[in-house]
Amino acid sequence: MDKLVIQGPTKLKGEVTISGAKNAAVAILPATLLIDGICKIENLPNISDVRTYCKILETLGAKITWFSDNEIEIDTRNIGCTQAPLDMTSRFRASYYLLGALLGRCGAAEVGIPGGCNLGARPIDQHIKGFEALGAKVDVAQGKISAKVKKLTGTSIYMDIVSVGATINVMLASVLAEGTTTIDNAAKEPHIVDVANFLNTMGADIRGAGTDVIKINGVKSLHGDTTYSVVPDQIEAGTFMLAAVASKGDILIKNCIPEHLDCITAKIVEIGGTVEDLGDSVRVSMNKRPNKAIVKTLPYPGFPTDLQPQMGVVLSVADGISTINESIWDSRFQYTAELNKMGAKIAPQGGKTAVFEGVKGLVGSQVCATDLRAGAALLVAGTIANGETHLYNLQHIDRGYENIEEKFRNLGAKIQRVSEPDETMCDT
Repeated sequence: MDKLVIQGPTKLKGEVTISGAKNAAVAILPATLLIDGICKIENLPNISDVRTYCKILETLGAKITWFSDNEIEIDTRNIGCTQAPLDMTSRFRASYYLLGALLGRCGAAEVGIPGGCNLGARPIDQHIKGFEALGAKVDVAQGKISAKVKKLTGTSIYMDIVSVGATINVMLASVLAEGTTTIDNAAKEPHIVDVANFLNTMGADIRGAGTDVIKINGVKSLHGDTTYSVVPDQIEAGTFMLAAVASKGDILIKNCIPEHLDCITAKIVEIGGTVEDLGDSVRVSMNKRPNKAIVKTLPYPGFPTDLQPQMGVVLSVADGISTINESIWDSRFQYTAELNKMGAKIAPQGGKTAVFEGVKGLVGSQVCATDLRAGAALLVAGTIANGETHLYNLQHIDRGYENIEEKFRNLGAKIQRVSEPDETMCDT
């Protein structure tokens, strides 16, 4: 069992280069199943979710060649199976994209009920609604989801809630369908645009990605022989932006798209930080205690739920009483109990709201990552806390952040990954 040992406090200073977006990569990889050919993908984040996805694709018949940790070639000409391994697909949430891709390519799919971070109820009813509207029959039983269709036919689909996963999944299923599919009330996140751009590069006809109405004109086939680079990770960039603020540091964040970070930038300026837009990078600095704030998570372009725990660390040491309202996931505030072990004064209010009474500083403690983003937040907390912090459950962090401790060390953090016997104080 690995843990991070962090010695604080540290003012983080220097440069960091952002990796490819996790949320785009885990949708682009299954999208390759729609291609009867070979494609090359660059700027893949070297994270456990990507490596697991590649193993799943290989079990379905894909041939994958690694040129480096961040560049692969995928040959999907010989896909011979529609049953994804249940044990592997049940490990993480994004495995459900195999449903849309396999339906589009083969007319059938079977996937284990997706797992991932425990953030409360995460229904897939909008996915199923979309598949059924396109003509598929979907069954959920015995720990798996099965879907079959003779012919996918384009139609109009209204999403009852804004769902990133359902928007991408219906888009995948519609690319090779007959006719035109319209997705109304679609999600608008940057990684949805990236998946659409990838598919269009391969010959798809998708219009309106990034707006709330997406139209997909079905095509007969997608071609390979093309190289695509994954968009920079908005959430990783935001994590380092908030780390600069929390630590009263000064960080140049390279290889990012500042437009994707507007909502984070606005909050940082509101609480007293400075953000410089440098085109393909941003510089974030802070020289005082943050001001209090009210934060509400919303679908893009609102404040991302995936940056809520990191903002929680900032507000835990802010001057005054702050509030965060979580409008996406029911259990996103699990990390607050861990922060309270470090001296924070956070009072969750019924699951959707938490009140942060800012303290002057945190103290090192033994804490556990309860999910991916909570793990990143607690790492940031460890860098600003007085004393030594031991952070457990690193498997959550490794799912979504590439070389995270090395990147923090390069900014001056005193951090080390060490192994110890599996008996820890954390529930995994």
